[in-house]
Amino acid sequence: MKSLGLDPIRRVSGTVRLPGSKSISNRVLLLAALATGQTRVKGLLDADDTRVMLDALKKLDIAIDTRNFADIAVTGAKRIPSRKKDLFLGNAGTAFRPLTAVLALSGGEYRLSGVPRMHQRPIRDLVEPLRSIGASIDYVGKEGYPPLAIHPGKIRVEGHLHIRGNVSSQYLSGLLIALPLAGGGTVVVEGELISKPYVAITLNMMRKFGVEVRDNGSRSFDVPGLAYLAPEEIYVEGDASSASYFLAAGAIAGGPVRVIGVGRDSIQGDVRFAEVLEKMGARVEIGADWIEVSSAGRLKPIDMDLNHIPDAAMTAAVAALFADGPSTVRNIGSWQVKETDRITAMATELRKLGATVVEGPDFLKVTPPAKLNAGVAIDTYDDHRMAMCFSLAALGGVPVTINDPECVAKTFPEYFAVLAGIAQ
Repeated sequence: MKSLGLDPIRRVSGTVRLPGSKSISNRVLLLAALATGQTRVKGLLDADDTRVMLDALKKLDIAIDTRNFADIAVTGAKRIPSRKKDLFLGNAGTAFRPLTAVLALSGGEYRLSGVPRMHQRPIRDLVEPLRSIGASIDYVGKEGYPPLAIHPGKIRVEGHLHIRGNVSSQYLSGLLIALPLAGGGTVVVEGELISKPYVAITLNMMRKFGVEVRDNGSRSFDVPGLAYLAPEEIYVEGDASSASYFLAAGAIAGGPVRVIGVGRDSIQGDVRFAEVLEKMGARVEIGADWIEVSSAGRLKPIDMDLNHIPDAAMTAAVAALFADGPSTVRNIGSWQVKETDRITAMATELRKLGATVVEGPDFLKVTPPAKLNAGVAIDTYDDHRMAMCFSLAALGGVPVTINDPECVAKTFPEYFAVLAGIAQ
């Protein structure tokens, strides 16, 4: 296993232009494939997860011109052309979940598999509502988990579809994207809907492709049976989750650090991470498409419900190492079904650095040490966000080693080079 040694970083300052949003990129690609007409996609994220989606769509006979990655052309087919295909989708949840829903309504034979961790990530809560409208889906291995075998079903939407909202918002997003293929319908959310901003991204993107979903206070969603229409051109804004690492660095170690690509006009929920940093005492300025953060001294502890920004919540947990008291991040149960069990992984690695950590099924309490332990090797669990957020430990005046640093290729291949570019 490769590792990367990071020297202590005393101060950060500069400007970072963000890569495209993963969440927006993969939604746009799938919607463009299902639309009538050609969509030119500008600013698409060039990383492992988007390439997984691109490869899958190409294998499904969608015409995609990727000669210029900054300006990709997708010619939609209204429905998936290929009626039989085996797809390997790695550990890309933003590809696996929506493709499951779309292919279940496409009338073909498909097999979907991924890396071992993907086969540990539950999918029953998406499969069951699809089965309720006639989809034919079998679990190839363990009941309730991928791999999946999808067969032609007798799709008929009668009454409401019911889906649990407290496991992963990706299930709901996949169902919403697929339902127009079945003539539309109403989806009722059972229990609390977590990660609502990610569902909002889905609704926003569907609207750009001509399908307006009625959101009934996140309790139910009315999806019309309309065909998707290509918007001709669509721009992918910067990745707000990736912005969190640089903004936190500015809050911890001076700054100012400005990120370009997200701001006041962003449709991503993770821009609200700036509010977390404000509560921790950092100076924050926000423009239409930029956010700038600088330090105002040692950070203050927080006790916050971060259900709406689960990815950026990881950054908050590491930033808590630099606070002057214990911090608690709450309502983060969805961490357990991500690329790794992030609650356990975060607690383990924070303790290596000297923090006292109390973990629960949906919270993490972090009490910072007087000084971070030096020379710690951080295990990343094949999880890109573990690697990126723990790189901030170098701001504590100690060297830190990141094991398997190449896992950041999932969403931000150039992350460590960009971080080095603002280090002083």
